Amino acid sequence: MLIDLTGKTALVTGSTQGIGAAIASGLARAGARVAINGRSEESVAQAISRISADVDTADLVAAPADVSTGEGVDALVETLPAVDILVNNLGIFEAVPALEIDDDEWRRFFEVNVLSAVRLIRTYLPGMTDRGAGRVLNIASDSAVVIPEEMIHYGTSKTALLAVSRGFAKEAAGTGVTVNSVIAGPTHTGGVEEFVYQLVDRALPWDEAQREFMRRHRPQSLIQRLIEPDEIANLVVYLSSDFASATTGGAVRVDGGYVDSILP
Repeated sequence: MLIDLTGKTALVTGSTQGIGAAIASGLARAGARVAINGRSEESVAQAISRISADVDTADLVAAPADVSTGEGVDALVETLPAVDILVNNLGIFEAVPALEIDDDEWRRFFEVNVLSAVRLIRTYLPGMTDRGAGRVLNIASDSAVVIPEEMIHYGTSKTALLAVSRGFAKEAAGTGVTVNSVIAGPTHTGGVEEFVYQLVDRALPWDEAQREFMRRHRPQSLIQRLIEPDEIANLVVYLSSDFASATTGGAVRVDGGYVDSILP
């Protein structure tokens, strides 16, 4: 299956590192013009340099902005007035005992993880529907379904993102625009290796260490290893393409079988 996104412009929020950077690289490799977003010009410039080194044909646009605020979205639109593919990847997480999460933290998580996506969909969806084509993808998490007791504010925000995706898919019904969420499972991103080695023998090679970690601490996983960011990017690239034209309103899993469900 050859996916060609030539002529498409994509925006990936929070794309200076981790899953977002992998998604941006994947879309660029498929031929899309990709806007790289982060809060600072420096982090965006560094990400563009790294992605360009990895994808020598990459057509990248610097789009620094704090999209967790309305002012940030307004500034972004000045740089990027229209997109064909919107990937809402920006998200924050942290472990906090449930009874210690105060109102301000609940609001902060909702603002960053949910309202940032809502604002950008509200901004770019009308142009997509007018053109009769477009893709909106919201990066969710297994925590949306399996709420973690140590970060219920994060899990709840990702559950809300699933509802946002379904609701806006209905808004775009019959227009040629699809809206989906992607449920990402436990992923190998920055800092995860150190976290793993805090819990398993540091003398183990990485492949053995992560499998031991998954067996002991994430036994629900059916692949029994961490997911690589590129594996999540592969699904996003597919869902961004014409091949996925009949997939909308869904919560599509790339979770290694972590969520114990027979439904996608």
